[in-house]
Amino acid sequence: MQGQTKSVSFDGREIKLTTGRFAPQAGGSVMIECGDTSVLVTATKSTGREGVDFLPLMCDYEERLYAAGRIPGSFMRREGRPPERATLISRLIDRPMRPLFPGWMRDDIQIVATCLSLDERVPADVLAVTGASMATLLAGIPFQGPMAAVRVGLLGDDFVLNPSFREIERGDLDLVVAGTPDGVVMVEAGANQLSEQDVIEAIDFGYEAITELINAQKEVLKDSGIKHEIPESPKIDETVSNYLDKNCTKAISEVLKNFEQTKEERDNKIEEIKTNISSKIDGLKDDNSVKKSLALNNKLLETSYKALTKKLMRDQIIKEGKRVDGRELNEVREIDAAAAILPNRVHGSALFQRGLTQVLSTATLGTPSDAQEMDDLNPNTDKTYIHHYNFPPYSVGETRPMRTPGRREVGHGALAERALIPVLPEKDTFPYVLRVVSEVLSSNGSTSMASVCGSTLALMDAGVPLKAPVGGAAMGLIKEGKEVKILTDIQGIEDFLGDMDFKVAGTEKGITALQMDMKITGLPIETIGEAINQALPARTHILGKMLEAIDTPKENLSPHAPRLLSFRIDPELIGTVIGPGGRTIKGITERTNTKIDIEDGGIVTIASHDGAAAEEAQRIIEGLTRKVHEGEIFSGSITRIIPIGAFVEILPGKEGMIHISQLSEARVEKVEDVVKVGDQVTVRVREIDNRGRINLTLRGVPQNGGMNYPEPTPTPVAPLT
Repeated sequence: MQGQTKSVSFDGREIKLTTGRFAPQAGGSVMIECGDTSVLVTATKSTGREGVDFLPLMCDYEERLYAAGRIPGSFMRREGRPPERATLISRLIDRPMRPLFPGWMRDDIQIVATCLSLDERVPADVLAVTGASMATLLAGIPFQGPMAAVRVGLLGDDFVLNPSFREIERGDLDLVVAGTPDGVVMVEAGANQLSEQDVIEAIDFGYEAITELINAQKEVLKDSGIKHEIPESPKIDETVSNYLDKNCTKAISEVLKNFEQTKEERDNKIEEIKTNISSKIDGLKDDNSVKKSLALNNKLLETSYKALTKKLMRDQIIKEGKRVDGRELNEVREIDAAAAILPNRVHGSALFQRGLTQVLSTATLGTPSDAQEMDDLNPNTDKTYIHHYNFPPYSVGETRPMRTPGRREVGHGALAERALIPVLPEKDTFPYVLRVVSEVLSSNGSTSMASVCGSTLALMDAGVPLKAPVGGAAMGLIKEGKEVKILTDIQGIEDFLGDMDFKVAGTEKGITALQMDMKITGLPIETIGEAINQALPARTHILGKMLEAIDTPKENLSPHAPRLLSFRIDPELIGTVIGPGGRTIKGITERTNTKIDIEDGGIVTIASHDGAAAEEAQRIIEGLTRKVHEGEIFSGSITRIIPIGAFVEILPGKEGMIHISQLSEARVEKVEDVVKVGDQVTVRVREIDNRGRINLTLRGVPQNGGMNYPEPTPTPVAPLT
């Protein structure tokens, strides 16, 4: 079956969009390819369900290990639960797509992106995001696109478009930007303490490339004969909203302008006003139009009341510049931070609170064998820094079943993880595997940034020598027509009723992580730049408060944390340390009661709660891997005797043999006549044979005594002739 293909080239790379060939029964489908990476994206819509008052959008990214020529490592040899990176890519697709569907949409929509082939030079995630837009448009689903995404890297002083996995690892920036013709709709980034201006320029650079992908989608639609039109919004019965506007506006406004009350008091009063107006409506005559409208739609009161509250809160910010808690637009909530909250059996702990948002973070130090193995398509096979984020229902005063972490928990943990990675110490100097867990104890906005702050403090409390502390704040936005107000450190209601959630984390030197999500169809670069710059003084203020709790990493680790020694050996000698069937390394661990890990590059890490034992293990391994040269002199003890010679441990774990003929200048009948097990001897390396065996000699080597040297046998003299 032939399809239609459209190609877009930039920066020497070609992206192909193939339509009309794959998944013919899906609402819309596209195969998007770059290099040898191929992602099939489908979009399908079904009829809306009764009683649904939100957009039931499902975005799924599916990985197939055959895409990289691999067989799954599970017992079943079949892909099962999505790996964490697949979950994050699913969120990456959802976040720019969701705000582009009309607010009145209630139909079930499912977008499925399946990576069918992976080129290690071409990550699949940004292709999947662009493919989601194309498939949705082909399906004829009402959608305010086209939308596209690109990745921007930074190598040296140059921005790179859609860098390879290796270029991402080597560079100082990994930024994904998604946008529409109206502007930027999503940003996700990790950076190595880059300045605000560098990040703004990178976003601008990426948005320029997006324009070409948007135009390509428009051409595909035109060639397919599909008219991209968004139906008019269904007519809304405004009877109830007008009634609420007339009867509730004053009361709600008074509550929103009472800056002395707590969040709980404000929420209770707003709920009380709704209850009172509901009772008032119930008392109206049966033939009243408001009562008839509610009878036809039992959710209309809830929806209209929420819309009125949202309008009044936004008007207060736009017209008066005042937020519901009385703060100025650029003001950070009150901060309380403390380190060493828990006993030192927890290696490091901290409590960070901003307003009503409170997060307890703990840090655990592990050995290299504790690294998380990643069985997915990403070339990186393990993680040595792991951040987990938990959001229990009590944190918002609710009850619900506590099951496995959802996509939100995984995403917030990944964001906090990304923010801290640039400031972690190098593995050569601090070889620990680190796990941080952030427990959200109370939530009122910006819990992910509170997790970043708390985690920094917990790591410092654990004695991790961070390059710099990291703090973060969430920025918000209210946009009404041409009026735009940017909010610093948004709380829950401002996130819920606002237009943007823009999280910015970094050090005093620069930005380490960004995550921007929109509820409108796009934002110009100028406004994004303003938000990034407004976040800088907030971050500086927050870092100052954090350093009041703990200003430098602790010099001593918790007594319950493992002690690690790390050093490098010749990778070719790894087999020598491991030994046949692992016998050598097992013997060292049993002898010293330590835990030993060896990486392919030759880095050896020894873990023990006893420093002396770790040092003994290091001496043994260094002895095993030390190169011995002919003519060197060693002192050692006799470890065993065989009929033809004696073995001497010349270095910890390394033995050589003295042949019986090399025990003395005189002839030796029996090895035991000269040496016994346990004797201390001084030997010289006579030779190292072609199998690497060390042959020693005592002949001509001065000794300290204690051995029975036989008298040399006189050499017979031949008679003169």
